[in-house]
Amino acid sequence: MTGVVEAIYVSARHGEPKTRIPDAELRARIGLVGDRYAGHGVVSIIEAEAVEDFNRVTGLEVSPGETGRNVVTRGVRLNDLVGRTFRLGDAVLRGFELCEPCLNLGSRLATDDVSPPQIVKAFTHSAGIRAQVLESGRVAHGDGLTEHAAE
Repeated sequence: MTGVVEAIYVSARHGEPKTRIPDAELRARIGLVGDRYAGHGVVSIIEAEAVEDFNRVTGLEVSPGETGRNVVTRGVRLNDLVGRTFRLGDAVLRGFELCEPCLNLGSRLATDDVSPPQIVKAFTHSAGIRAQVLESGRVAHGDGLTEHAAE
């Protein structure tokens, strides 16, 4: 299992759009430094392919940053990482749950043609995962996502 980091996003405050950054620090028990959820020890990750599929199904042109997730990957099925430990850049994480879409996301992405419930339905089981940061490290665009072998 190997994937690659395509993008990293943070927002300092609730309601602010996510900003794309070239690299970031992931800290155990903290999460993504600089993000509004830092302090929870959790990072949200979504597949670029899932966003592309969502756009194909809905006819929308949503960017990965608009999904509200922190890290965008390509080449790895994230749902398979729930309950597993993996390396993201230099950090070690453990996927612990699917990051299912909520009506808030649906409302934010809805248009006159695509309703909030349709948004939620289109992203169900493909809106990414939440992962706990077990070992601190840096992550940058182009870094790998690989299974972590226990030492």
